[in-house]
Amino acid sequence: MNQPIIELEGLTKKYGSFTAVDQLSLRISPGEIFGLLGPNGAGKSTTILMMIGLTEPSAGRVRVCGIDSTHNPAAVKRQVGYLPEDVGFYQELTGMENLVYTARLNGMSREAAQVQAAQVLGKVGLAEHGHKKTATYSRGMRQRLGLADVLIKSPRVIILDEPTLGLDPEGVRELLNLIVKLSRDEGLTVLLSSHHLHQVQQICDRVGIFVGGKLIAEGDIQKLSSQLFSGEPFIVEARVMERDGTTGQLKTRLEQLDGVKAVHGENGRLEISCSADLTSEIARTILQSGLDLLGLQRKEYGLDDIYHRYFEGGKDKLQGGRKK
Repeated sequence: MNQPIIELEGLTKKYGSFTAVDQLSLRISPGEIFGLLGPNGAGKSTTILMMIGLTEPSAGRVRVCGIDSTHNPAAVKRQVGYLPEDVGFYQELTGMENLVYTARLNGMSREAAQVQAAQVLGKVGLAEHGHKKTATYSRGMRQRLGLADVLIKSPRVIILDEPTLGLDPEGVRELLNLIVKLSRDEGLTVLLSSHHLHQVQQICDRVGIFVGGKLIAEGDIQKLSSQLFSGEPFIVEARVMERDGTTGQLKTRLEQLDGVKAVHGENGRLEISCSADLTSEIARTILQSGLDLLGLQRKEYGLDDIYHRYFEGGKDKLQGGRKK
């Protein structure tokens, strides 16, 4: 098994009597896209600042790329690219000039910096805009330039804090696709901090749910779903071609199947609650009823279901499923 590229052990940050991050332990593997998910004020940004050595923990340990961030923050910064929530550039400079400036700050010669800047502009889709002043850039272009600025020093890890904030839906889609492509093509480890559930679910290999300074659960969507919704009935969703009176008759037949607990729905859309996976039996019953089956699937619980179930009282169940 690969050694973790990010390792947090009992990480804690207090400001007086207020605990911003509470006993956080987490391991992230090389090449993984990990989503740190939680509402504003949950402690995500404070955690990131401790990872890159911009603030010291009150207790615990953080290692990135095998380096202790507290005792050797400069070495960590050489390995990590960080895109904050509010990225800023020198407005009077072009995109290329901003990147060359960053590269020079990281010790590159001017010639090497210009070559590297041109390469990363191409990677983020800004090759044709590098000569333009950043004052003319749209929000989406600035975020792409922010990614280029992160990549200029060829980091092993990139940390993105709310990278899609303020983008329109198309801009969000393009940026998320770009993050995935960069991670896969460059072998980068990505830590994505966000409170947007569907965005995290789209691209992350694993997620950690972070609330009130505590990591209450972590894993892939399937693992979290099975952990939180264990004991829940199987839900099968069916769509049939509606005919006069036929849906009511079909509901009666489905309710008679052994293992079916309840059938709800109308207008050709049914939700069947079962004690086991009865997808095949349900399909057979619909076809035997003489109806056209338009669609049939088991309901999959997504991150939205998982997150909101926590706030409905699933916290104890989540914590009980974790190793102590």
